Amino acid sequence: MSELRTGILIVGGGLGGVAAALAVARCGHRAILTEPTRWLGGQLTSQAVPPDEHPWIEQFGATASYRSLRDGIREYYRRWYPLSAQARAARHLNPGRGSVSVLCHEPTVALAVIEAMMAPHRAAGTVQVLNAHRPIAATVDADRVSSVRFVDEATGHEVDIHADYVLDATETGDLLPLAGVEYVTGAEPAGETGEPHAAADAEPQRMQGFTVCFAMDHRTGEDHTIDRPADYDRWRAADAPVRPAQQIGWPNPEPGHGVLRPNPDAASDEKVIVSASHTGRFAPPTGWSPIADLWRFRRLLCRHNLTPSPPSDITLVNWSANDYHGGSIVDVPATLAAANLRAARQLSLSLFYWLQTEAPRADGGTGFPGLRLRPDVTGTPDGLAMAPYIRESRRIRAVTTIREHDIAVADRGEHGAVRHADSVGIGSYKIDLHPGTHGGVRMYAAAHPFEIPLGALLPVRMRNLLPAAKNIGTTHITNGCYRVHPVEWNIGEAAGHLAAYCLGHGTEPHQVREEPRHLGTFQSILTSHGIELRWPEVRGY
Repeated sequence: MSELRTGILIVGGGLGGVAAALAVARCGHRAILTEPTRWLGGQLTSQAVPPDEHPWIEQFGATASYRSLRDGIREYYRRWYPLSAQARAARHLNPGRGSVSVLCHEPTVALAVIEAMMAPHRAAGTVQVLNAHRPIAATVDADRVSSVRFVDEATGHEVDIHADYVLDATETGDLLPLAGVEYVTGAEPAGETGEPHAAADAEPQRMQGFTVCFAMDHRTGEDHTIDRPADYDRWRAADAPVRPAQQIGWPNPEPGHGVLRPNPDAASDEKVIVSASHTGRFAPPTGWSPIADLWRFRRLLCRHNLTPSPPSDITLVNWSANDYHGGSIVDVPATLAAANLRAARQLSLSLFYWLQTEAPRADGGTGFPGLRLRPDVTGTPDGLAMAPYIRESRRIRAVTTIREHDIAVADRGEHGAVRHADSVGIGSYKIDLHPGTHGGVRMYAAAHPFEIPLGALLPVRMRNLLPAAKNIGTTHITNGCYRVHPVEWNIGEAAGHLAAYCLGHGTEPHQVREEPRHLGTFQSILTSHGIELRWPEVRGY
């Protein structure tokens, strides 16, 4: 057993944890940042998911440091990749030309940029990073966490880290049960939240499904068919425990679903997605290829951006067909969590095998044997992502809980989202709930651009533990739009600044919110570091 001491301990090196560590270092304080995997970056790297962002991201609606991350990713491609003249000249270069975001890219590039952003602080000794460290216990005294114990997954060695402030930036709020922090999981009852679409009763295990993503390319004329996965028959069965239809298969086109049309402006076989104007269900037009549509959605690298062009694009598979809803990995016995994670990996491998062998093609044939997993993209031996893509975490019982009727367009109408005097950032995303690990249906609803209240970062009781990721005071429903990349970064950055402010001013987080002189000073510090607290008001349009 060894011991370390720091002013601020950040547990979890995802986007929130990285943003928090950078904020702490910029404020002149010291932090230790722990991460259970080999890669910093969470959603963007070890989970391999390119950013989900709002339509105005290039103009406003993100912190300055998040913009630095995005700019760094584009600069990396310009500096090191053989971009075509057109791609190099693009102001808003989209390396993957994916449709999910204006910046789709490989996770390894995001990792390189994050490491570069962290490098000067690591060299100066203001940030110490401990990879492969998982929290296993916490010591609490009078509503304060005094230390957290970790195990080094590589060596089995244990270390106690003592800190004045502890930030939980883990993917599933792992510190909350270890420290006895009040929290909630899954769906709250309508009687508690008053939300129009809340469940009738509390359903703690009804969390959004998680996904083991994978990267793949296609080599025409080659056969890269993998061995038939052990659980393939289970996931091909009509009663697979997820969707009303078979778990594995093409999605059914719905009204408004993208339809591929030739792009007359492209000097290649590139196509664009044109929104369908059909009403009701519609039959796909002749030559419509689901794989072409899905391929483009989270494409990480478009070969036509490079010269000479490589044989294939690289795309990421994060589809409804490999969303795992068979069970949770949160607040269940360790053996069950491991079994569910294994099953999720089998689901993804089964989907890939189906694509290679059975997927119906537009030409009437079946299977795409030229599809190939890309372990070099995910940093793993098998091409599956290093960690599962987590959409929903444990969430603190907070001073302020953000509810559906605070942000939903259906409830707020033209009034916009509720304004918060204690705002520490902003974000925007639709309420996007995937079916849950214990039932639940798809929910997709419009939400106004929203603010992040400081009260949502304050546990009702604990004095020195702060959430710094997807574990703030949201509900099951509002988590559906506060969980995305730029919002998680903003939350972590605000939490890092808050801990640094409290250390520097001899105060506590709750006092910062309650005392106007502290709140005003703290918000001024946030804005001076490029954190936007309000959405711009647009008039006369």
